[in-house]
Amino acid sequence: MDFSFIQNIVKPLNTKIVMLVMDGLGGLAKTPANFTELETAFTPNLDDLAKKGICGLHQPIDVGITPGSGSAHLGLFGYDPVKYQIGRGVLSALGINFKLKQNDIAVRGNFCTVDKNSKVTDRRAGRISTVKNRKLCKILNSIHIKGIEICVKTIKEHRFLLVLRGQGLSADISDTDPQTVGVSPLKAEGTNNKAKKTLKIINTFISEARKKLTNHHPANMILLRGFAKLPEWPVMANVFQINAAAIAAYPMYRGVARLAGMEILKTEDDINDEFAILEKNWSEYDFFFLHVKATDSAAEDGNFERKVKVIEKVDRQIPRLMHLLPDVVIVTGDHSTPALFGMHSWHPVPMILWSKSCLPDNVKHFGERACIAGSLGPRFPGKDIIPLAMANAQRFAKFNA
Repeated sequence: MDFSFIQNIVKPLNTKIVMLVMDGLGGLAKTPANFTELETAFTPNLDDLAKKGICGLHQPIDVGITPGSGSAHLGLFGYDPVKYQIGRGVLSALGINFKLKQNDIAVRGNFCTVDKNSKVTDRRAGRISTVKNRKLCKILNSIHIKGIEICVKTIKEHRFLLVLRGQGLSADISDTDPQTVGVSPLKAEGTNNKAKKTLKIINTFISEARKKLTNHHPANMILLRGFAKLPEWPVMANVFQINAAAIAAYPMYRGVARLAGMEILKTEDDINDEFAILEKNWSEYDFFFLHVKATDSAAEDGNFERKVKVIEKVDRQIPRLMHLLPDVVIVTGDHSTPALFGMHSWHPVPMILWSKSCLPDNVKHFGERACIAGSLGPRFPGKDIIPLAMANAQRFAKFNA
């Protein structure tokens, strides 16, 4: 839906919308005869919500396309993820509240492990501690390149932010993260002639980083992805006339929420604490994005059982949410991350939309196969979730005469 069109029909009300996102929620069964992580989990509260709401499977980008986390979340926030594209670097910078200037180049980095043949053996360096990360970032900040200001900041665990500041810089650089193990880091490439200067700087930085990290196993190399500059985009407050807040522990998700114009509420990386923050701030906002990362982390580690337990832990919080008397509740994921794959996949994502004005369908259980039969359909566009939620919250006026 076009933002300018929405701005003409939206109307301000005091109704409250909650979007609960379990990152990487969608999954696969271990064998055709088994259940997915969500189908395996004991979820009486989510099942009850599914019975009272409408269900379906949403497609984050398009059929067969595996989404990145940034684009998948932008779709959930109503942005066409194909039209509004942004590198992970900017999202990471915003997530740690780094003050980017308009021409800065921001890059998301991973500390990784490489073997003696320079093959990647662990893209996340064993998920090193944030304390270790800070020490390594201090080492990388000792790299100097003439005419360029370099800033390396800790994000969390193995993740860091690289910002280049100077004249004539371009974000048109390809990633060095191969997104797999057993191969060497990719060579950074400029995608046009304007990127030649920046490419030279990046290659110099990578070379120096390799030397400085040699003796810091398991974090003995870096991978870079998501080169980007700060965009100028419409924000949710102006488009949808909502006062939106984000409750997210991981910096990248705070970054994409901040890019969409949300207020960031400080929270610990704990599901109980996130719902406590929701309760504490209930009267201050009318749209809440509540993000749970642990589902995705478990699946990326290939841990089916841990992902099931995280889903069950979220389920136990649903009565707390419903006790607040929201007008609309959305429960879904940004994308699928089957533990069977250990990475994002193209599979559509189960979702529930509950409101006081929806007509319940026949879905009785919150799971992938049950949601196929829901009234939202098996391939509901993810970018349409917010407009549908707005309608259920009575926030759209009648169109035309």
